[in-house]
Amino acid sequence: MSTTSARTPADPAAAASDRNWRLRHLPPILIAAAVMTAGAAVLGGLFAGGVGAYAAPLGVLVATASYLVSTLAIAWADKLDPKLVMPFGMGVYVAKLSVLGGLMLVVATTGWAGLKPLSVGIVAGVLAWTATQIWWIVTVHARRFRR
Repeated sequence: MSTTSARTPADPAAAASDRNWRLRHLPPILIAAAVMTAGAAVLGGLFAGGVGAYAAPLGVLVATASYLVSTLAIAWADKLDPKLVMPFGMGVYVAKLSVLGGLMLVVATTGWAGLKPLSVGIVAGVLAWTATQIWWIVTVHARRFRR
């Protein structure tokens, strides 16, 4: 009897073919993040000049990297043992927000003109990731789940 609560397929070939299910949503999300990064560069440049042209897409990349780190850590923990998902997920979340908060505090004290475009880029990255993941769950994943 297995010590984990995760169900394993009886057929080893089926298990091998579905080994990357935890990361299956990443390609469309990363494409959306790339599109948002390009859009942030254009809009940042239009609204905030040269500093906005690199600060806004940098914000999108910061948000994307943050979510990607969480996704990879949670997928790794789930692969080891589903009981590890919560502690690893919360640990990575606390670490990420501590680092991001500290960096934003340091940047805010410098008076850098790119702080607002960077912040808007972070929000845009969060919205792009979240919206794409919702779309993926509602459309792609829901179809696979019903089968």
